[in-house]
Amino acid sequence: MLNPWARNPWFESVAEAQRRAARRLPAPVYQALLAGSERGLTLQDNQRAFAELGLAPHVADLAPTRSLGVTVMGQPLSIPVLISPTGVQAVHPQGEIAVARAAAARGVAMGLSSFASKPLEDVIAANPATFFQISWTGSRDHLAAGVERAAQAGAAGLVLTLNWSFSEGRDAGSPHIPLRVDLPTAIRLAPAVLRRPRWLLDWVRAGELPDLTVPNLAEPGAPVPTFFEAYGTWKQTPPPTWDDVAWLRSQWEGEFMVKGVTRVDDALRAVDAGATAISVSNHGGNNLDTEPASVRSLPAVVAAVGDQVEVLLDGGVRRGSDVVKALALGARAVMIGRAYLWGLAANGQAGVENVLDVLRGGIDSAVLGLGRSSVQELTPDDLVIPPGFSP
Repeated sequence: MLNPWARNPWFESVAEAQRRAARRLPAPVYQALLAGSERGLTLQDNQRAFAELGLAPHVADLAPTRSLGVTVMGQPLSIPVLISPTGVQAVHPQGEIAVARAAAARGVAMGLSSFASKPLEDVIAANPATFFQISWTGSRDHLAAGVERAAQAGAAGLVLTLNWSFSEGRDAGSPHIPLRVDLPTAIRLAPAVLRRPRWLLDWVRAGELPDLTVPNLAEPGAPVPTFFEAYGTWKQTPPPTWDDVAWLRSQWEGEFMVKGVTRVDDALRAVDAGATAISVSNHGGNNLDTEPASVRSLPAVVAAVGDQVEVLLDGGVRRGSDVVKALALGARAVMIGRAYLWGLAANGQAGVENVLDVLRGGIDSAVLGLGRSSVQELTPDDLVIPPGFSP
């Protein structure tokens, strides 16, 4: 029997989006999205942990309509999903602009990385519900200038990502990512690119080459740095103290998320530093390998600080039931990364909208089956949790 989805631009699962992304992207680009540090054990556990959690459905007295919306960092969301900030999105010419438009079209907030390839002003214009993400890179003056720029642009909140320890070894191999895309680089990469003519055609139609610069980290009046130039600055910057975190929070008047927390003691320190939200995250398996899956760390963090700040979950979400499981364990919402990047690679803005629709459908089905009328009613009683699930 023929696959009815084979030539349909719309897809029915995030897994199908990933398959289409693999067929469309040059091998080095696809490999960069896969990532996963060292042996990739944390990357794998992020998804395996969700599979270990079971749902405990009812069969009657089910709610005929369900409320799926939540409010996160002051922003009303149609579903409990946010776009997690990821760096240079050169899988598609429109990159972060396409993602922001898709998120806005589906009533979802956008997280924009300081390492993004599009200026934050343009992204906020496409989606006013945009949170600007900052990594601790450069001097305090540089960081304060970035915060001021975000404020002037109208960012809805600030996200400080802390869990990055420059673990760069990958057993699966690291893709070659050039410093910049110039003619010699284009020639060197031609064999891989020519095997994916549709991806190349997207860029030809856009009249540009993949942009590996990071405009949101540019100093006033200075040339825009490339990704690796900015990454080098980040690597040479002494890591922040909790006093530094409190100082950065003092520079921002609005909502302030600390992203990358997996331990209770760190969660408590983040609250003391002034965080209004925490994202329980292991950086998608790209930080220290053998960290537990984010969802395993979630319940303890929720128990410690969930009555003081909003707690979100980031890592391994691929379907709507994953979202529901995270909320049942106490998360306010989840953040997605690779899932929307697969959609972007597969079909641009429409592909990201497609991924969000897939998640919405899965969330609604799970909430229906669990006999709840709202995602805000979910509790651990809706799950079958195996012994020893959490650390």
